[in-house]
Amino acid sequence: MKISSFCCSSRTSSTRMALTIFLIISHIHKLESAKFSVVASDHPVTAIVGEAFLLPCHLSPRINAQNMEVKWFRPHPSSVVHLYRDGKDQNESQSVDYRGRTELLKDGLSNGSVDLKIHNIRLSDKGLYSCFIRSSLFYGEALLELKVAGFGSDPHIAVESYQDGGIRVVCLSTGWYPKPEVLWRDLSGRHLPSVSQTTFQRDNGLFEIQTAFIVTEHSNQNVSCCIRNTFLNQEKESTVSVSDSFFPKVSHWMVALWMIVVVLFVSIGLCIYLFKVKGKLVAELRWRRVLTHPANVTLDPDTAHPRLVVSKDGKSVRQGDTQQNLSNNPERFDYECCVLGCERFTSGSCYWEVEAGDGKHWAVGVARESVSRKGEFMSNLNPEGGIWAVRLYGDQFQALTSPKTPLPLKHSPRRIRVCLNCEQGQVAFFDADNQTLIFMFPLASFTGERLCPWLWVRGGSQLSLCH
Repeated sequence: MKISSFCCSSRTSSTRMALTIFLIISHIHKLESAKFSVVASDHPVTAIVGEAFLLPCHLSPRINAQNMEVKWFRPHPSSVVHLYRDGKDQNESQSVDYRGRTELLKDGLSNGSVDLKIHNIRLSDKGLYSCFIRSSLFYGEALLELKVAGFGSDPHIAVESYQDGGIRVVCLSTGWYPKPEVLWRDLSGRHLPSVSQTTFQRDNGLFEIQTAFIVTEHSNQNVSCCIRNTFLNQEKESTVSVSDSFFPKVSHWMVALWMIVVVLFVSIGLCIYLFKVKGKLVAELRWRRVLTHPANVTLDPDTAHPRLVVSKDGKSVRQGDTQQNLSNNPERFDYECCVLGCERFTSGSCYWEVEAGDGKHWAVGVARESVSRKGEFMSNLNPEGGIWAVRLYGDQFQALTSPKTPLPLKHSPRRIRVCLNCEQGQVAFFDADNQTLIFMFPLASFTGERLCPWLWVRGGSQLSLCH
């Protein structure tokens, strides 16, 4: 009887223990698989650029989330911010913008908390976030809006220069968002007007502010620069105090010196004005002087390059489409498309006019009678090569000096007056339409050698001697 009673009691005890373990396991499984809701903040939360911020989210009821999947992501467009699964972080698919910056606070998982910390907040982090949690049998989701503000650097005030009888001070600050409010104030808090203000938004979206104020002697020598983030309702302020020693002191000898300087500048200005008037008078006399000795110039066809077509009256020349079959006499240019005038000048002064068409490649001037006529001599189109001329070469108008001198004219002249003074060794070019001097070559010694008109034509251009 004792043995039987013992066996029965032992079997009953084991059954009770197994039933207790089963009930505990069933209860735990029931807790893990129970329905839950995901709770996040109903109102937008605000983070500061450069700081760390905690995105709050938890389960309700606050059941253990250690074996659940927790996923933070941006819904528009969809991108993974942080993923926790199978008891550890799984961030292989994490967005590049968040790599190395997120941390799920795992100490709170057992209490249903799935808060996410984002380090080094950026302006691009603002927007909606989804907190998604899934167990083996149920899932839930909550949306959270994050706003980002930039609370910039302390204003830096620097004394820049003297201006308008005072001292210009400049205030600079960076790293603000949204665009802040900028104020200058005196010690009593009264607002002061700035003389300039510049707001610049950098590539990262943050604003940089620069503003200036004029501090005058005995008035507003103690001022503060205040920059306020209206979204955070917070501000940063710096103060500057300018002592009397910074303001220039006016003395009698300085006043006298300034009066002397003013008189000196007035005298210099008057001299410059008289010099300009004299220059205009000289130019007018020069123009009238060259009008007194016109020369009737014609072109010498025996010197014209075979590609050039000289008119029968010798008054115009153009480049033909083909090369003419002409005798290669010693006077003829055989490489460069040049032609000389029939007239030869050894003394006195004279002028003639040449009209240029719509062509873009031509030159007008004077040449020695002995100028090279055979072979290429483009590099010798200068006084050393026996040529004094100006040319239009495409869109560039030049004097053929060595090296060439650019002539920055508003438009290329259509009618050029060539003026030659053999005694003075002078060659000058005028725009005959507006009577302005184009270019004058430095004095040269012609040493009694005969000089003649010289033309160069290329690319379909045409030059005509005016009657």
